[in-house]
Amino acid sequence: MTDWIITPGLTDHADAVARMEARVAAIHAGTADEAVWLVEHPPIYTAGTSARPEDLLSPRFPVHATGRGGQYTYHGPGQRIAYVMLDLNRRGRDVRAFVGQLEAWVIDALADFGVTGVVRPGRVGVWVPRPDKPALFDGTMREDKIAAIGVKLRRWVSFHGISINLDPDLTHYDGIVPCGIIGHGVTSLVDLGLPVTMADLDVALRQGFDRRFG
Repeated sequence: MTDWIITPGLTDHADAVARMEARVAAIHAGTADEAVWLVEHPPIYTAGTSARPEDLLSPRFPVHATGRGGQYTYHGPGQRIAYVMLDLNRRGRDVRAFVGQLEAWVIDALADFGVTGVVRPGRVGVWVPRPDKPALFDGTMREDKIAAIGVKLRRWVSFHGISINLDPDLTHYDGIVPCGIIGHGVTSLVDLGLPVTMADLDVALRQGFDRRFG
């Protein structure tokens, strides 16, 4: 059984990490069920284990170092964070396959709104092709990032997870080089012209989770 938890309002990032760590320990001990926890955060930048100092361009918001994989990313209102606390001891100890499941989960949810999400080697997260925007200098089609993925494992129990841009202030990404990627940009469901609500996105995530993780 997987608990599905939605916390309204804005959740402090440090408090969220502490709660995840406690839940992960309980899952490993067998005293709590797996969980998916949906939250929003106040504006912050988080630095993953591969973050490069030069990618923090303007620390206009608090910067939190975190043990998840990845580089710098932004979290803020209008972005759905899904913290995924699953026991890979019983789901198969395959990190690559697990990340692939997370990517497929996001792509499934986006497809519910007619958005085609893609993954690219060397570029973490889920991207949306933008033929409506000017191509990059080398003629490559621009692709905007709509979702970030960063996980951590403790005794093969996962935490951290995914974030999907529903309608955050995209100018807040200007203070960092998101995930170390230069050239491609960021987008959101509303930026793509879709009047999606957070409740709509939560339903799509729940349905997609059930299909991918059971």
